[in-house]
Amino acid sequence: MKWLLTRLLAGLAAVAVVVAGGGALLAYQYSGAPAPWAASRGADAAWVSSWEDTAALERVLDTGGVDTVYVYAGDIDAEGGIERVADTAEALSWLGRRYPDVRALAWLRHVESGSSLVRDRLDGGAREALAPAVAEVAADGFAGVHLEIRPVTVNDPSMPALMALVREELGEGPVLSLQAQHVELVPGGRVPSFVLEREEKYWSKGYLGRVAEHADEVVLPGVGAGMPGEALYGGFMVRQVTESVTALRTRGDVAVRFGLPTHGGGEWAPGGGEESVATALAAIRLGMTKAEPPEGMTLGVAFYLGDEASREDVAAYTAGWLLS
Repeated sequence: MKWLLTRLLAGLAAVAVVVAGGGALLAYQYSGAPAPWAASRGADAAWVSSWEDTAALERVLDTGGVDTVYVYAGDIDAEGGIERVADTAEALSWLGRRYPDVRALAWLRHVESGSSLVRDRLDGGAREALAPAVAEVAADGFAGVHLEIRPVTVNDPSMPALMALVREELGEGPVLSLQAQHVELVPGGRVPSFVLEREEKYWSKGYLGRVAEHADEVVLPGVGAGMPGEALYGGFMVRQVTESVTALRTRGDVAVRFGLPTHGGGEWAPGGGEESVATALAAIRLGMTKAEPPEGMTLGVAFYLGDEASREDVAAYTAGWLLS
C-alpha cells in the first residue's frame, strides 16, 4: 500500500511539474515588444447583441476603427431552422443612417453542450435546410453572415460540409464569416481539455484550415480562455494569433480577427480567467509580430460585445490598438 501511495504521489508531482513548466512557457510568450506595424488596419469588428441602448456601440463605432458589425439575427435549431430576431431591420436602418461605411453581417447562433464526436453537430438534413435559410437571411439587407456554431469536435465533418453548402447558396458576393473555437496551444493540447470537459474547447490547426476553406473572414474568441492571471491570458492570446496565422497562411486573402473581452456579464459572458482588453491587445500585437502574417492577410480585433463595451474598454482600444 505504501508503495502504491508513493507511486501515486510521484505521478501527481510529475504532472504538477509539467503543468508548471507549460504555464511558464505560456507566460513567456507574453514578453517582448511588438513591431510598430502590428496595430490597427482599420478592419475591426464588433458583435452586437441588443439595440435597446446604442450609446456603448456608438462609442465603439465613433473610433473609426470598426468597419464590420455582427448583428444578432437569430438562433439555429437542431433541424436547421432559424428563429429570427424581430428588430434587425430597425438596426440596419440605424446603421445605414449613422454609419453608412460600416457593413452589417447577420450573426446566427447554434450553441449546445456536449461533444459532437459520435454524432455530427448538424446532420445532413439539417445542413440542407440551413444553407438556403442562411442565404435568405443574408439577402434581407445584410452584407453577409457570421456563423457561430459550437461546440464542434475536431474532425466532425458536418462543419466543413455546412460551410461549403452555405458558400454555394450565398454565391461569391456576400461575406461568409466564421466564428471558430480556440486553437490548441500545442499539437494534441486539446485532448486533456476534451477528456475533462466532455466537449471540444480547442480546434487543431488542421481542422481550422478545413472549416475555414470557404470563409472570407475568421474570428477567434478572445474570451473564455480560462487562464488564471494576466501573463497566462496574454500568452494564450499570443498563441491564438501565431497558431491561427500558421493554420491559414495559405489563405492570403482571408481576414482574421481576435475577440476582445468587453462583455458586461449575463447570458453572453463566458466564465473563468482574468481577461482584459489591454492585455488582449498587447498580446495580439505581440502575436502579429511573431507570426509575420503573409501579404494580403488582414488581421484585426472584434469587440465582444460592442453594445456592452465600457468607456474604459474603448479607451484601452484607442490607446493600445489605434495607437492614438
